[in-house]
Parts: sequence; structure tokens; C-alpha cells
Amino acid sequence: MKKFFREFKEFANRGNVFDMAIGVILATAFGKITASLVNDVFMPLIGFLFGGIDLSMLNIVLRKATLDAAGAVVTPAVTIGIGTFISAVIDFFLVAFVVFLLVKAMNKAMSLRDKKEKEEEAPKGPTTEALLTEIRDLLKEEKK
Repeated sequence: MKKFFREFKEFANRGNVFDMAIGVILATAFGKITASLVNDVFMPLIGFLFGGIDLSMLNIVLRKATLDAAGAVVTPAVTIGIGTFISAVIDFFLVAFVVFLLVKAMNKAMSLRDKKEKEEEAPKGPTTEALLTEIRDLLKEEKK
């Protein structure tokens, strides 16, 4: 058990936990932004295009709610929230698209960095003139 806690302490001291916490916080904030974008911008536009309906209220009612004489709900309605599902799907694709763009940008940046490193590491060979001079000298030596 001591070994486990020692390993955890080493892991936490390496900074991975802090980096992970920052990632979780940013992901949570990004999730709120995308949810707002989907629910407050995309869904009203899609609803408007489909005849002005509110997609968040688009449900399939399997069983209606039963009310008592006073109008209080005795058993709630059983519904399938199609509008909520569509909103979640759009939210997923939006997040997936942004992650794709981030990964693509990171890959491009990494390839440019690797290319620059290879160029710096590549030994510079002789120039064309130097090679031609060497060939000329070798041919002169053969003729002698």
C-alpha cells in the first residue's frame, strides 16, 4: 500500500495531475460554449427552417401524464426527447469537428518542426561545382 501512495505522489509531483486538471476545466468550459452554441444558435435556426418549431419541445409521447381532479400530475408523461437527442448529436459533431481541427493543426505544426530539425541536422554536401572539379581532376589523372 505504501508503494501505491509513493507512486501516486511521484505521479502528482511530475505535474501530470495539474495539467490534467487544467484540461478538465477547459473541457468543461468548452462544453458549455458548444452547448450554448447548439441550443441558442443552431437549434433555433434549424427549427426556423423546419417551419418555426421549437426542437427542444419535439418529443414523442409514449404515455400522457395523468392528472388528478385538482390538476396535479399523478404520473408523469413518458416521452422520447427527439429534440434533445438532435441537439446532443449536433453538439457531438461540433466538438468532434473542433477536435479534428486542433489535431490537424498540431500534426501540421509537429511536421513543420520535424522538417526544420531535419534540415538543421542534414549535413551539407559538396556543391555541384566542387563535384565537377573533383571529376575533372580525376579524369586528368587518368589521362596521365
